Amino acid sequence: MIGVEEAKLRMMAAVRVLPAETVPLVRAVGRFAAKDVTAPYDHPLFDVSAMDGYAFAFSEALQQYTVVGEVPAGGVFPHVLAPGECVRIFTGGMVPPSADTVVMQELVQRTGDRIAYADAKLKRGGNVRHTGEQVRAGDVVLAHGALIDAAAIGLLASVGVREVPVGTLPRVAVLVSGGEFIEGGMPQPGKIFGSNDVMLAAALHSAGITATMRHVDDDRDALRAAWTELAATHDVVLSTGGVSVGDFDLIPAVLNELGADIRFHGVLQKPGKPLLFGRLGDAAVFGLPGNPRAVMVLFREYVLPFLQAVQGAAQPWMRNARLPLMDPASIKGVRAEFRAARVTGTQVELLADEGSHMLRSLAEADAIAYIPADVRELKKDQLVEVHYLK
Repeated sequence: MIGVEEAKLRMMAAVRVLPAETVPLVRAVGRFAAKDVTAPYDHPLFDVSAMDGYAFAFSEALQQYTVVGEVPAGGVFPHVLAPGECVRIFTGGMVPPSADTVVMQELVQRTGDRIAYADAKLKRGGNVRHTGEQVRAGDVVLAHGALIDAAAIGLLASVGVREVPVGTLPRVAVLVSGGEFIEGGMPQPGKIFGSNDVMLAAALHSAGITATMRHVDDDRDALRAAWTELAATHDVVLSTGGVSVGDFDLIPAVLNELGADIRFHGVLQKPGKPLLFGRLGDAAVFGLPGNPRAVMVLFREYVLPFLQAVQGAAQPWMRNARLPLMDPASIKGVRAEFRAARVTGTQVELLADEGSHMLRSLAEADAIAYIPADVRELKKDQLVEVHYLK
């Protein structure tokens, strides 16, 4: 059985980055840039007033000017300002080429078409956003592999980019095996409410992926047919349940019968010891346990980083930090642990050590604390690796 670090290395070694596609900016949020994106234009495009006021050519000898026009945002003053002339200008308005300074209106006294200002701190270029101040044409504004969020989309739009190359979203299927789930809404003897299917569908939806969902009983022929079909039509197939060593845990045997390249099966970790990963044809395959807590932890720690890596993410892993522990803790057993945690200020609190079938503390958590297999005793204020969920 391998450790967590080795499992993650083997998984990432199997990444095949999907081809890129070009999408409009409004569809790019949550995606990853498939190449460096450069600015086609300067930002600002021209000298812009940073506030409402009056624009003129600065002179230390002048503090009174004649108003000869007005420049709203989107407008252009068509004439050359003579010495002693100014224009009324509004925030975002284009500063005339013959002007270089804006005085804010609150510091101006205006009488008719004459103004006088008293701003001892005003200097040439004051209150002007200069051409290319933020970005010059040709500058890289979005790096290859960067996550595209709303701010990045705003920056791209501000320099004239209207579409962006992104990694293609992987086609993902979720195969839920087992006959123990309630059909309909009422409890039945021996049956349980299913949660893994809706939980994984929701988690994938949050990642921008609409998954194909398939339910199959613990039947070898049915599983073989489902795996064959889904692997042929999807980039990634996730299964839940049937991956351990019980009489009805048929997933590993079925995948071996189909000729899958199993990269690992079993990781020294809690929860999720039976985790399986490999390739079946061109599809990457994850065999997740059936217990919901293990499913959710393994999705965040393994599956989601893999899905982001195949989209070309430069940083596919969960955002992390090392924070001091709020209270001491003892860790049982010999496996590495992923513990539900809550970050408070600059400290991390370990939440209840629940079984792999329980989700309550994980639903209350905003992070997962990773405790390596060689760490069994944790002292107060000891630094712990934290993987943020939010």
